[in-house]
Amino acid sequence: MMVNLRSFSALVITVLLFFSITAQNLLSLSFTDPGSPAELAAAMEKAMSDEQALAQTFMLGWVGADPSPLILDWIRDRNISGIKIFGWNTGDTRRLAETVGSLQRLSLEGQFGLPLLVATDQEGGWIRHVKGSTSETPGNMAIGASGYPRDAYLSGYYIGKELAVLGINMNFAPTVDLFTNRDSVLIGPRAFGDDPVKAGILGAAFMKGQLAAGIIPTAKHYPGHGDTDLDSHGVLPQISASFETLWDRELVPYRLLTKEGLPAVMSGHLAFPNTKAADAPASLSSWFLNDVLREKIGFRGIIITDDLMMNGATTWAGSLSRAARQALLAGNDIILLSKTPSLWDPIWTSLVNAMKDDEVFRARVRDACRRVLAVKFEYLRGEKKVPYIPDPARLETELPNPEGAAFFLDLAARSVTVVRGGSGASPVIPLKTEDAGRVLLAGQYVDFFTLGRAAYPGASAYWYSTSRGTAEFTAMARNADTVIFCLSDAEGLAFLRALQSLKKRVIVFSVLSPVYLESVPWADGAIAVYSYARESFAAGFSAILGRIPAGGRLP
Repeated sequence: MMVNLRSFSALVITVLLFFSITAQNLLSLSFTDPGSPAELAAAMEKAMSDEQALAQTFMLGWVGADPSPLILDWIRDRNISGIKIFGWNTGDTRRLAETVGSLQRLSLEGQFGLPLLVATDQEGGWIRHVKGSTSETPGNMAIGASGYPRDAYLSGYYIGKELAVLGINMNFAPTVDLFTNRDSVLIGPRAFGDDPVKAGILGAAFMKGQLAAGIIPTAKHYPGHGDTDLDSHGVLPQISASFETLWDRELVPYRLLTKEGLPAVMSGHLAFPNTKAADAPASLSSWFLNDVLREKIGFRGIIITDDLMMNGATTWAGSLSRAARQALLAGNDIILLSKTPSLWDPIWTSLVNAMKDDEVFRARVRDACRRVLAVKFEYLRGEKKVPYIPDPARLETELPNPEGAAFFLDLAARSVTVVRGGSGASPVIPLKTEDAGRVLLAGQYVDFFTLGRAAYPGASAYWYSTSRGTAEFTAMARNADTVIFCLSDAEGLAFLRALQSLKKRVIVFSVLSPVYLESVPWADGAIAVYSYARESFAAGFSAILGRIPAGGRLP
């Protein structure tokens, strides 16, 4: 067979030229390139080395206001996917904005110009990791008490607008856990309520508000943290519910939100021994993450672990390195670590070695990388994107958000719930100032006393504490005609019960979870608000005085 050497040489040159151009194009890929998120993510993942792909599965935190040298190393040397802002990073709002900007600049200098996912927990109400100048809000249970999806949408929107000013582009909210176990001190007022359909509708509305503000919402804690009184930070909770129960209860919000385009889910360190996952945490279970969430529910976004440094994950796995590997194998796309490990920590080394030795694990990591990149291309570009570098001038005028402040006060008013004493033969609510007589305010919040004295001028005040005992309190109560008691936890019940034999007019002002009201059925009156925000105290006293209608319902 004769071979035309000239034609063969031309063919070889053409092939080499093609691969050379292709290699150059892959190396020159940039986050600013035009194209669809899916196509760009696939091309960029293909261009990445295994270590670059692995780095896109890491989200790290650090301790203190200023970023540690270690977090700078991980961003500069590894170009990790994202950072998590915790409460210990956020005392000074301006300083936080400057930090976010400096870390984004460092990330954007990487080979592909990739911005960081900058995440936090700003659920509203009780959980507000970014403090400083941001709004204190009535929270999820207040939204559940009002019952209006628009309240959920605007809560998500205004919380999101404030985060965007600070350069934070991802929020670990909405919390769609249900208020199933009344003894839970971890969930409580973080839930919209105990109705799964209502929680799903309100969660979807909150999600849409976040998206409108440019924020990537993240539903949590999958598959549901509400049916336990244990805290997965310290132990691995065992929840006895069957899969059939979960499907019709805890998983309903995820089913609804997935249909509405939910971009991210946080997996929880929770065990469900009466399901196919057996004793494994859901966060480390392929059955929960792949078979149920992706295949049965149809979720197509990214899955992020709750903090892997929590005992609920590491105790079961045996070590942090094993937990990290199992988390990725199970279907998580990002592993979250609240503290920055050493650059050459065993976690990283073991995962790099696993990619070399295990083709299944390598493929899973690269799939996770592609999913993460697709979310970045989808949400961190375009007109709605959160600015990478925050503008300090906006902090003065947009934190707290002026429109949001008015809305949150309205929400607090709409959600106040009169639980007892607002009807019947001798209602005690409303209680006008001139009818209250001598008033004693008892509680543990400065705003409760400030707004209580504004409502009832001349009222006495008692700050209760278990170290003081009840004798002094009951002595003060004997000289009062009306006691308004702020109840937020089990500690207050002993003081409140000391009033029962005194035959005084007692109005309980419940804050956060209203479950403790069930322990004091003898109180003459009771109202419920669902956060310790100043707006909630203002709304509560306005309802007691009769200045506003209390239209909220116990969720």
